[in-house]
Amino acid sequence: MGFPDTFKALSDPVRREILVMLKRGRMSAGEIGQHFDMTGASISYHLSQLKKAGLIFESKYKNFIYYEINVSVMEEIMLWFTQFNGGKQDGDKQ
Repeated sequence: MGFPDTFKALSDPVRREILVMLKRGRMSAGEIGQHFDMTGASISYHLSQLKKAGLIFESKYKNFIYYEINVSVMEEIMLWFTQFNGGKQDGDKQ
């Protein structure tokens, strides 16, 4: 996972909405697809982009594949963003 893949994945509003849905808990591709007016293949593409970026992971249970947010990657992104909080940093001139 690298930031280019992460930001590319986050640039799409459908993928951001999928992440918002997954923050409530794991979901199958079918459950995710019910919230969108698009084909299953399109949902699968968006899920694969999120997976490629490391933002989600999948787990199999019986005949279903469930998707969940990869919290550690989300925490890494948030940590990276905090460096731009506008405050003085060590070594900044006053």
